[in-house]
Amino acid sequence: MLTTKFLLEQTEEAIERLSIKNIDASGVIEEIREKDQNRRQAQSDLDGTLAEQNKLSKEIGQLMREGKREQAEEIKERVAALKEQAKNYEETKRQMEEQVQALLLTLPNAASLTVPRGRSSEDNVVERSGGVKPTFEDFTPLPHWELAREYDLIDFELGVKLTGSGFPVYKGYGARLQRALINYFLDSARAEGYLEIQPPYVVNEDSGYGTGQLPDKEGQMYHIGLDNLYLIPTAEVPVTNIFRDVILDKEDFPIKLTAYSACFRREAGSYGKDVRGLNRLHQFDKVEIVRIDHPNHSYESLDEMVKYVERLVTSLGLPYRILRLCGGDLSFTSAITFDFEVFSAAQERWLEVSSVSNFEEFQANRLKCRFKNDEKKTELCHTLNGSALALPRIVAAILENNQTPEGIVIPEVLRPYTGFNIIVKP
Repeated sequence: MLTTKFLLEQTEEAIERLSIKNIDASGVIEEIREKDQNRRQAQSDLDGTLAEQNKLSKEIGQLMREGKREQAEEIKERVAALKEQAKNYEETKRQMEEQVQALLLTLPNAASLTVPRGRSSEDNVVERSGGVKPTFEDFTPLPHWELAREYDLIDFELGVKLTGSGFPVYKGYGARLQRALINYFLDSARAEGYLEIQPPYVVNEDSGYGTGQLPDKEGQMYHIGLDNLYLIPTAEVPVTNIFRDVILDKEDFPIKLTAYSACFRREAGSYGKDVRGLNRLHQFDKVEIVRIDHPNHSYESLDEMVKYVERLVTSLGLPYRILRLCGGDLSFTSAITFDFEVFSAAQERWLEVSSVSNFEEFQANRLKCRFKNDEKKTELCHTLNGSALALPRIVAAILENNQTPEGIVIPEVLRPYTGFNIIVKP
C-alpha cells in the first residue's frame, strides 16, 4: 500500500509513476487529500475539545473545594456537552481514516521510473539473453507431456482422478528429478547467503493482506472457508510475513531468506494450448528467495538477485532471456519486475520460470515492517522476492531440450542430486 505521505507530499511523482501502470491517480489522490484534511481538522477539533474538557474538569474540582456547588454543576453540564462533541469528532476522524484506507487499497504500487511504458506483455523489453537453443537433426522433438508418458515420469490423468486438472502425479525418475531440483535450488540459495526457512503452506487473512494477495488476488487463491485460511500461492507470503509488525535495526540488513514450498493457484480463466502439461498448474513446487532491505540498498539487492537467478538458469544449460516488464504487465504490488523465460524446444516457445521484483515500501507499509534509522526514528523497509526457481516449466524445458534417441540427458549440476545421468524408457 502506498503511503499517504508519498501521495500528498510527492503528488507529481506519484501521478507520473502510477501513469506508467496506465493508472490516472489524480482524482483518487485529491480525494485522499480531502479526506486527510477532514481527518486533520477532526483531530484538531478533538484535541481542542479534550483540552477544554480537561481545563473545566479542574475548575469543577476547585469550585467543589470552595463549596460553590451550583457553579460546579453548571460547568459539569458544559463538560458533558464537550464529551458528546468529542465523541462526534472521534467518530468523524475514524470515518475519515477508514475512507482514506479504502482509497489507498484501490491504488497499486507506483512503478519505478525505469519501467518501460506499455499495455501488455507485447511491450516488455528484453534486457539480455543467453544459452543456445538446441537443434534436433535426426528426429522431431516431442513436447514434455508426450515425453512424460513415454518415459513414465508424470501421470496427468491420475492427477485428474485424485484431485482434478492441474494436479499432476510425478513418478519414478520424474519424482526424483523434482526432488533433485528442489534440493539443488535450496543448496544454491544457502551458498549465496540465504537462510533456509520451512514455512506453513496455509496462511491467515492478515498474511494475505500483508503481501498484497488480499484483496487484489482473492479470486486466485484457494480459500478454506471453515477456518478462514488460504493455501499459499507462493512461499513469499508466509516468509515475508515473518516481519509483519516487526521493527528492525539497520544493522540487520540485508535479511536474506529462502524457502521451498508447494504453491496453490486457482488460475481461473486459463485455457487453451498454453496450459497443456506442466505449462500451467494449480499445484506446483517452487523455491523462493526473499530479501528485507534498507531503502537505499534495495535496487542494488535487486540487481544481485537477478544475477543470481541468471546463474541458476545458466547452470542448467537452458537458453534463456530476461525481460524488463512494462507498466501494463506489472503486478499490483510490484514497483519493478524482471521475468526469466527459458526456451522450450518442442513447443518452440518461451516459458516463464521466474519473476524477480522490488516492492519498495508497498508491502512493508501493509506489513508495518520497519527499521530504526540513524536518528532512531522508524522508517519502512523495502521488500524484494524472486523465484529461484519455479519447477514445472524448468522440468518441461529440461525434458524437451535434452531429449536424445537414447534418452533424456540430465544437466551435469543435477547429477549429484538425481543419482542418474540419463532417463531411459522403461
